[in-house]
Amino acid sequence: MQRQANRSQTIAKRAPALVMRLSRLGSFHQSRLSFMRILTRRMAGEDWTFSRPVFEFDAKGVGHAVYCAQTPDRTYSLIAFGHDLPAEDRSDRVIATRWDSTFTVFDGVPDAADIERLRQNIPLQEAGRVSEKELSVSRANRSVRLWDHVVSCLAAGVQPDQAQIDKVGYLMRTTAVYGSGKLGAADREMIADRPECAAPFQIEMLSVFLTRAYVRDLVQHMADLKGGAAAVNLDADIARRMGIGNSTGLGMAPFLVNHPKLLNNWISAREEAIAIVRNVPSATDVEIATFKELLNRSILSADIWHSEHPIQTEKLKRLRSDLSELATHIANTDLHGPHPWNMLFSWAEGTLGEDAQECLASLMLEPYGRLVDHLADQMSDKERHAFRIDGTMRVADLRAILEDAYGWALNIDWTEKENCARAWYISQEKLEPRLGERFEEPIAPYEQPLAPGRDAANLYAALKEEDADGNLAAFLLAHPEHRHTVRRAQIVEHAPFAEIRDNTIGSDLVPIDMLRCKLSFFGATHFDPRSDRWVRICMFGNAPFPEELQSSQNDDWSYPILVEAAK
Repeated sequence: MQRQANRSQTIAKRAPALVMRLSRLGSFHQSRLSFMRILTRRMAGEDWTFSRPVFEFDAKGVGHAVYCAQTPDRTYSLIAFGHDLPAEDRSDRVIATRWDSTFTVFDGVPDAADIERLRQNIPLQEAGRVSEKELSVSRANRSVRLWDHVVSCLAAGVQPDQAQIDKVGYLMRTTAVYGSGKLGAADREMIADRPECAAPFQIEMLSVFLTRAYVRDLVQHMADLKGGAAAVNLDADIARRMGIGNSTGLGMAPFLVNHPKLLNNWISAREEAIAIVRNVPSATDVEIATFKELLNRSILSADIWHSEHPIQTEKLKRLRSDLSELATHIANTDLHGPHPWNMLFSWAEGTLGEDAQECLASLMLEPYGRLVDHLADQMSDKERHAFRIDGTMRVADLRAILEDAYGWALNIDWTEKENCARAWYISQEKLEPRLGERFEEPIAPYEQPLAPGRDAANLYAALKEEDADGNLAAFLLAHPEHRHTVRRAQIVEHAPFAEIRDNTIGSDLVPIDMLRCKLSFFGATHFDPRSDRWVRICMFGNAPFPEELQSSQNDDWSYPILVEAAK
């Protein structure tokens, strides 16, 4: 009989005041509830089948391919276009206009007319036009040195150097994967009721998963044409170690502020999973062995995780030290006692840094898929109508919400320049979010409402003179400038993880904390900041390829295999 978790929940979720600070959100790691792993579990569990009906490229990688994913109910197709891109035109910046490869996920199987229509538009990305048959639009550039190295090695009959592959981690990196109605693609509401699209960002994750297969096939194709009979196939284990890179900048950061209910659902599901495991009354030998193995693999992952950015360099140094201390502690701890995971997590909270604490939180979930995987169904925002302000709420009740959820902001002096040094605005050139220096640039008139802490403090101050028993409808008639903050506060009342509890416009803001939070839910690994405003990551590294999903027995592919230990 399968043992169930202690449902009494004597250990509750961690408090939002602890979890929703930017330094902690910027220390999250991938987990069982990351969107990539939700997708691969579904594909394996439902026996999806895959095919490549079209693959036509020349020696320079120019051409197109179609990769089909057959679900129990329908087919999705990745259509990939390869281009001959001069080196001087290759850029990861959002303002780029040409790329090595461009893609779309097509709803169904495209015919010749679809391919020709898309050939005229997908390579143009923002400048092109797509229809509701297209579910996403994306683009990617080669990691040129590694790409050339792999092609040359395979063409010469030898495998590429493993050290070079591990240093980079991918042969191509995407610079954007657009879905949910962007650029004219189908709106999410059109597909939200499909089971395979219930969890967030599943079409975007499918796009990247199939892109990885395309990249492997294209590099092999170019090596075969270059080397002829002397060429060899890329070793399957080496290919599997490589993921798809991604360059992500400030355009992603405001997402967490602009989607409070969705953010709540992500964090709440993760915190619920952590609480469930902390309440497990005892651990079996198999569960303990699984945890210990994955801890060792996490230590390896941290060892091969490289960055030259000073912020990340220091974080990695502390993470490696903390994981070593965690391993030593576990070696001297009996995990067969009562509530072992709560005991271990409590120790970590008093001993380890935030990065290692959040890594441990993810590791603790791994042996308990049967208890936590169902929480993936709660991570989307299924409310399709805009949140309506409750105008009947008493002023006193709103004050209480503000004191509870925004108390940190009420104690900040917002007249001090350092506390409002930054301003978010939209660039005219690319219509993308940007972060500027308020007192050095003329951007204040264009500021976006992305400072909920400051706005909550302003609202609280405005309410001081109001009758405690008065209703909000009357207040907002006189002060409509506070409507957006009232709406956010009423959302937070019922969704406690909806709000970042930190200053998003202060001089000490580190925007990459916001990026890492979102990307960790995607399932990204090896965050490599290139400034405080953009970061490179790896997606689907070590994951099975489409043809390997059914033979892959475990859902732990995001942790590197301990091949070094076998040498």
